[in-house]
Amino acid sequence: MKVSHSGYLRSTYVALFALYAIIITGSLVRLTGSGLGCADWPKCSEDKFIDVSSTHSAIEQLNRLFTGVVAVAVIVCVLLSIKLSPRRKDLITMSFVLVVGVLAQVLIGAVVVLTGLNPYSNIAHFLVSIFLMTVAFMLVKHARIFRFADEPVPREEPIINNKKILIVVKLLLSVAGIAVATGTLVTGSGPHAGDENAVRLGFQLTTIVRIHSTFVWLTVIATIALAILLRTDLIAKKMLYQVLRRFSMVIVVQGVVGYLQYFLGVPIGLVAVHVAVSVLVWLCALDIYWNSRLSVMPTNVLD
Repeated sequence: MKVSHSGYLRSTYVALFALYAIIITGSLVRLTGSGLGCADWPKCSEDKFIDVSSTHSAIEQLNRLFTGVVAVAVIVCVLLSIKLSPRRKDLITMSFVLVVGVLAQVLIGAVVVLTGLNPYSNIAHFLVSIFLMTVAFMLVKHARIFRFADEPVPREEPIINNKKILIVVKLLLSVAGIAVATGTLVTGSGPHAGDENAVRLGFQLTTIVRIHSTFVWLTVIATIALAILLRTDLIAKKMLYQVLRRFSMVIVVQGVVGYLQYFLGVPIGLVAVHVAVSVLVWLCALDIYWNSRLSVMPTNVLD
C-alpha cells in the first residue's frame, strides 16, 4: 500500500505536536514536585508497574505513559516514509532519527530517576527534546515541499544573496539557541527541582539569570538588526518579514513572562508558560533560518 504525501505530512504534524506536548507534561512533572513520584524504572515502584495511588505518582505516571504516544507517532512516521510514493531518503532519514532520539530519551529518563533527579541529566533530557523538536520541525518543512523524485535537495545558492542578512540570521539563531540552553541552567539552579530533596546546580541564581538575560537581549538586538536590514532588500523582506514578525511577537511574550516570573518569585504557572514558549522561540528562530536558505520561492507546498 502506497502512502500519499498529504497523508505522510499529517503524520509529521502529529509527531511534532506529540513531542511538544511531552515537553510540557515533563515540565509539569518537575514543577509539581512529582519527579520522584515514580521512584523506580521502568516500573513506577518496586511493587507496581503502574501506580496512581498519589498525586505525584499519577502525574509522573501519566508523563511516562504519554511517552508511548510519542513513540507510536514517530514509528508511524518511519513506516509511512518507507511506504511513501515516491520514496524520499530525506524523509526516511529524519523519521528514523526521531525514533532513535525517543529511545535515547527513554534511557535518559531512566538516568534522571535513578540518579535522584540529577540536574545535569535533567538538562540533557530537555536539550535532547529540543533536538527532537528541531528534527521534527525540519521533517514537517521537508514533507510540505512535494518532490517527484528521490533526489537530494538542490544545492543552489539561496535566493537571498545579501551576506549581511544571512550573517545576522545565523547570529540570531545562535544567540536564541544559547538563550534557551542557558535557561536550563536557570531552572537547574532555581527552586523547581522536581523534588524538594533533589540536588541543585551550584550557580548563584541572580548570576545565571543575568547570563541568560544577556543572551535574550542579544536575541532582541539581532532581531532589530535583521528588521532594519530587511528594509533595504525587497527579496529578503518578502522571504523573511512574516516569520520575523511572528518571532518578534513570541520573544516579546517570552520576555514579559520571564521578567514576571523572576520578580514574582517564579510561580509554577508562569514557569510552565515560560518553558512552553521557550520551545516556540527556538522553532520560530529555526523558521527564519529555514526561509533564509530557500533557493527558490516554493510553489509546490502542501497544506
